[in-house]
Amino acid sequence: MSDWPDENRSNRYGRGSAGSQPESARVMRQVRRGQPGPGQSAPPYGGVPQQPTYVDGQGYGDQYDNGYNSGQVYGTPNGGGPQGPGGAPGPRRAPNWGRRIKWGLITLVTLLLVVSVSTYFWADSKLNRDVDLSKVIDRPEAGEGTNYLIVGSDSREGMSAEEKKDLHTGSADGKRTDSMMILHTGDNGSTLVSLPRDSNVEIPSFVGSESGKTYQGTGREVKLNAAYAEDGPELLVRTVEFNTGLRIDHYVEIGFAGFADIVDSVGGVEIEIPKGGMKDSKSGADFEAGKQTLNGEQALAFVRTRYALAGSDLDRTKNQQKFLSALANQVATPGTVLNPFKLYPTMGAGLDSLIVDKDMSLWDLADMFWAMKSVSGGDGKSMNMPIAGSSNGNLLWDKAKVKTLVNELKNDEKVTVSGN
Repeated sequence: MSDWPDENRSNRYGRGSAGSQPESARVMRQVRRGQPGPGQSAPPYGGVPQQPTYVDGQGYGDQYDNGYNSGQVYGTPNGGGPQGPGGAPGPRRAPNWGRRIKWGLITLVTLLLVVSVSTYFWADSKLNRDVDLSKVIDRPEAGEGTNYLIVGSDSREGMSAEEKKDLHTGSADGKRTDSMMILHTGDNGSTLVSLPRDSNVEIPSFVGSESGKTYQGTGREVKLNAAYAEDGPELLVRTVEFNTGLRIDHYVEIGFAGFADIVDSVGGVEIEIPKGGMKDSKSGADFEAGKQTLNGEQALAFVRTRYALAGSDLDRTKNQQKFLSALANQVATPGTVLNPFKLYPTMGAGLDSLIVDKDMSLWDLADMFWAMKSVSGGDGKSMNMPIAGSSNGNLLWDKAKVKTLVNELKNDEKVTVSGN
């Protein structure tokens, strides 16, 4: 006797059978029985049609494959992009070149900005701002344009005995000014005025740069380079301002070794040696006439040469102007500025060896170099301070011409005065 309840048993599946014999096969509702057509025999298997072959688990046989057997997932061949008609690969979306170019430019500009800012702070940190022009007293009023006092000193600081021998500098203690120039920049071109170191000048009242003590002027007259030897850059600036009436805005000084390093860093400087050549055992100069490229050692010998020029300090200052302009031209070429393998060594050599005033910025320094370049480029002018004669070996300035020159520089006018 069956324990199954009797109600609705005949209409329920999965309940088993009340009889002792098993139930006959039942046809699933999902599969329709087909009726044999004319001339067809009854289907086998007890009248139950043969069921579809479930190749893919969904009853579609070979006519459909969901992709899991072939690896083609999501209806795309080989897992690729969208399909076109008939299952063929659809067209690829064209790359957005405008977007790529935009982001490429943004990346490039950002990189250049980072490099530029980093270079600026690196270069700015290397400047030796050791000269305090605020210690200079009784200064003239500022005029138009900018005036730089550029000084080449005979400092041998940091040089080895071998370097002193190679550069023919000697071994004198301390340092003196070997060359002095005023560079004026303004709207009417640049003017470079050499101040011969043998110029006769008066030492005025001044405040000691180290002691802070005031020294009253006594009318004492000396050679210009004696001012630097007596109390350094501040007294030199004070003496130049007192004897010219022209205010000095910035001070720049370079020593022997630094000068040679800068020349070597740019691969040498081409210069024209005058007829007859140049030979001076004191400076080490030994050059044939004609164009040639001078390295650092040779360049230093060239700008220091005096005895090869009949001992003339005025001829020597002309050579110094000539070489500095050529050096500025070499530094400011695209081959140096746009080549980091030249630019950074040149900046490193130059900035390490320069001594400037506390208010000097990199922009001021760049302005100075561009002005130096323009002096030899046709837009500027180079000259010696006008000389009227000499007394006891000291060169006497032509006071009338100097006054006119200073007024033109103060007012940033075109210079009409000629020097010696």
